[in-house]
This record gives sequence, structure tokens and C-alpha cells, in this order.
Amino acid sequence: MTSLLLSGGRVIDPANGLDLMADVLVVDGKIAAIGPDARAKLPPDNTPTELDVRGQVVCPGLIDLHVHLREPGQSAKETIAAGTKAAARGGFTSVVCMPNTTPAIDNAGQVALVREKAARDAIVNVYVTGAITKGIAGEELAPIGSLKSAGVVAITDDGHCVQSNELMRRALEYAKMFDLPIMDHCQDYALVTEGVMHEGYWSTVLGLRGWPAAGEDAIVARNILLAELTGAHVHCQHLGTAGSVRLLREAKQRGVPISGEACCHHFTLTDAAIAGSEKFWAADGKAIFGYHDGGYPRPSWPVYDTNFKMNPPLRSAADREAILEALADGTLEILASDHAPHCDFQKEVEFDYAPFGITGLENELALSLMQLYHTKRLSLPALIEKYTANPARLLRLKKGTLSVGADADITVLDPDREWVFERKDTASKSQNNPFYGWTLKGCATATIVGGKIVWRI
Repeated sequence: MTSLLLSGGRVIDPANGLDLMADVLVVDGKIAAIGPDARAKLPPDNTPTELDVRGQVVCPGLIDLHVHLREPGQSAKETIAAGTKAAARGGFTSVVCMPNTTPAIDNAGQVALVREKAARDAIVNVYVTGAITKGIAGEELAPIGSLKSAGVVAITDDGHCVQSNELMRRALEYAKMFDLPIMDHCQDYALVTEGVMHEGYWSTVLGLRGWPAAGEDAIVARNILLAELTGAHVHCQHLGTAGSVRLLREAKQRGVPISGEACCHHFTLTDAAIAGSEKFWAADGKAIFGYHDGGYPRPSWPVYDTNFKMNPPLRSAADREAILEALADGTLEILASDHAPHCDFQKEVEFDYAPFGITGLENELALSLMQLYHTKRLSLPALIEKYTANPARLLRLKKGTLSVGADADITVLDPDREWVFERKDTASKSQNNPFYGWTLKGCATATIVGGKIVWRI
């Protein structure tokens, strides 16, 4: 019998409404007790491993429901082993991997392959999604029932978007039949065409093809209508426009079964970063975000840096503010990374030709704390809920809680710890990340999966 005692921390468990100073006792990989008397509930003659977590927060293990682990077929970019190490460093005990691999995860055999490899190589929990359509080609539905039987927790064509409204309707009907949420990458190809960055002032100045916000808004509106028609739940991934959150807010008020997520890069940066015109700085020891206004030196970021190229793209300052407001008022219920690794040589090309995507597992918690908690937009329990109880509820996972008897997946974090995000410290195989060199505030100090410490500062 193994036991672990986390003593003296602030325990926050949004799923159970807990926010108190207490000890947490883990026995044989399960939560055994929470409270000032937790030590007294140790089994006889059992000496626990003890972690002193005074001055830190103990919460349910964080869940990232939008991660690209790239296996099978793209292991030069990332592997399940490396990606889950990055997740552990970021404080995540569970990740949900996307199906746009090579080949796509569009049948039960591919699901079994990923699950078996995760059982061997992963140091955190890995949940698998299946594709909506065969080959993620948007033409023919994948076998949704057999994907469900194989163990997927959702279906998505992430990286692509089903353009046929009729096909998406049928996908929703089948998904409802099998009690699976659909997660959708909202992108109208006819509107976006060959766009590579947000359509606006900076795309014009830089001479890059614009990607209009309407290209996202149109599909969000489509999804709302189809969710209302079918009664199936649609989760809109990585939203980035003011129009999208306005549509989502109104639909949720009417009771439409729809939800949305935000990624840290979309509520931290804007399209001005591609022009080197945005600045992060620390003032009076406090983390502050701002924009170049003549009062601060210009940043050293190069123009056309492909590490700022992502899908959906960085949007305008007004869009960024709308995402922050939607997170604060609960319109956007979930935080995620869209961790999308690429090899250096793929990003070291002209902006037009570089692939979309950045890594994010190791820095998303810090950026979320800085933009939402330290700016007083969200309380700490409310922020943690967006990484724990809310994604667990959406995907029907038995995670995201510190209930007695639950799996002992635990994140210990220090919301005030300052650190520099260095390229040399990353666990991911890829380093396509625009935040290297930033001084961040807040981080995970220990990650515990099934009662086992898998990472610790």
C-alpha cells in the first residue's frame, strides 16, 4: 500500500465547491481524505511520502482537451512520450489528442493503436478523439458507432472543418445517438480562401492574404442552428472573434446545447505581433500586458515571425478583448492549448508557406493566470474550473475532481511564482512557440497522476 500526503496547501476543487486550507491524503492512487485531519486517516503502519505545499494551491489534475500528439505518422514533430512530458511540466494530468494524424484516427484500429501506445509511453492520461469524416476529408462520415465502441471521447475533424451542412447534420444525429460530443474547427473555406493572417489593418500593411473574422462566425452560426435542430451538443474549438462569442452567448441564453473554448495565444496576443508591434513588459513587479504606444521600446520580435502563424489566426485587439470578456462571463467555459508542434525546418520558411500552429502545453497555465487571474477578471477557483470540472463534464470523464475515492490526479501550482520560459527547458520535440524568453507569472510545481508524482520542480 502506497500513500502520499500533501500538507498545508490551499485546496481548490470547483467540482465540489471546495476552497480551504487542508491536507490531501492519497492511498493506492485514490483520494482518501481531505481536511486538517487527513493524516489521521492513514492506514496503520503506513508512512506516507509527504509534500509540503504550504503557500501553494492543490487542485484536481488539469485537463487539456485540445492537443496534437502527432502519432501515428508525424513523430518528427511530436510523440506521445514527449508530448505527455510537456503536459506534465505544464501541470496537466490528462490530455485529449486530436485525430488529424497520418493516417487519421477514423476507425477502431487506429484508436486501439493510439491507446496501446499511450499505455506504454505516456506519463499522463491520454484520451482519444475520432474523426467525423473518413480521412478528415469532409466527404463521408467515419464509423461513429465503432469509434465510440473503441473508446473515443468525442469526434472532430480538427485541423479541417466539415463544409457540407447536410453532412454535419447527419454527423450530429449519429453523435447524439451514441452520446458523443462533436468538437468543431470553425472555418468556412469559401470565406477564408488562402488567408494566412487576420484580415485587417496589419494584413494590409504587411501584404499578407487576409483571413476574415466572418470565416469563423459563419460556421459558428451554422453549428448553433444544427445543434438547435438536432439537440446534439457541439463544442466550438479555439474561438477567436468577437462575432463568434456574441453568437455563442445569445445561443446559450436560449438553451442551445453548444459550448466554446479559448486558447491562451488568442487572449494574449493580437495580429499586431506579426508586425513586431506588440509588447509584453513587467512593471513594479507585476505582470502586465500592453501594446506599443511610444512609451516603451519596440520589441525585438522580427516581422513575419512564423511562430505567430496559427489557425485560427491572431485577431484584432477588439477580438482579443471580446474573448477575455467571454471567459469572464462564462460564455467560454473551457481553456485549452491547441498544442500543435511542427519541426523547425517547416517553420523556417516564408510566412505564406509555413504551417499553422504553435506549441502551448508548457506555458498555457501561466498565460491564463496572468491574463485572467492576476488581472482580476476571474477568481482562482473560476479559472481552475475551466481546466478541470468543465472539460471533464463536456467529455464525460471521471476526472476533474478531488472527491474521496476519485483517481488521485492532482496539480500543485504556485500562482505567483515568476519564471522565464526557456527554449532549452522544453520537453516537447518541437519548439515553434512565440513565448520563449518571456517572464511568466504562475506555474505548476508538481503533477501527480494516479497518486504518482510524474513531474516536480
